[in-house]
Amino acid sequence: VEGLNRLLLKTEEAAELLSDIPVDVILLGCTSASFINGLVYERNMIADMVKRTGIPFTTTSTSVIRALNAMGVKKVAVATPYIDEVTQLALAYLKENGIEVCNSRGMGLLLDRDIDAVKLDDVYEFAKNTDCEEAEALVVLCTGLRTIPTIERLERRLQKPVITAIQASMWNALRMVGIDDKVEGYGSLFER
Repeated sequence: VEGLNRLLLKTEEAAELLSDIPVDVILLGCTSASFINGLVYERNMIADMVKRTGIPFTTTSTSVIRALNAMGVKKVAVATPYIDEVTQLALAYLKENGIEVCNSRGMGLLLDRDIDAVKLDDVYEFAKNTDCEEAEALVVLCTGLRTIPTIERLERRLQKPVITAIQASMWNALRMVGIDDKVEGYGSLFER
């Protein structure tokens, strides 16, 4: 959590640098950094970034919530690569946003390089085994986990939507700039 908060201190500088180039939206693409301090902090950060840059700003966590809301999902199972402390903060953030969690599991990984190194088959198996019957969707958090190639396979196996951090971030950023094309290969979220 301390390291994630240090990363947040650099967000203003990074957003201001990005605002000098022609971009239509800026997204903080670190899932855990965007939820660790809770919903009020995140909303204030988004408002501050918009004020500083004049450019629409969002986060991965907001993107996940928008995706769940678009799918009409209120109860989820949550898979993360995180240590327990960070996974618990993710669950608290989801609860603040009116999302009930029926099951959750974290891989216990601390370092980005370890998260980035998780094999696709391991992501698939871990996520699949985190699901619970009463979940309306499975959520896989962390933009560092390679999840895109596993989404459709998981949805076929579980017979429910799978929302991942990187997928929701792409979907939300596109929607924010007015692109709402339906695209196959990225899960049911992109097919709506």
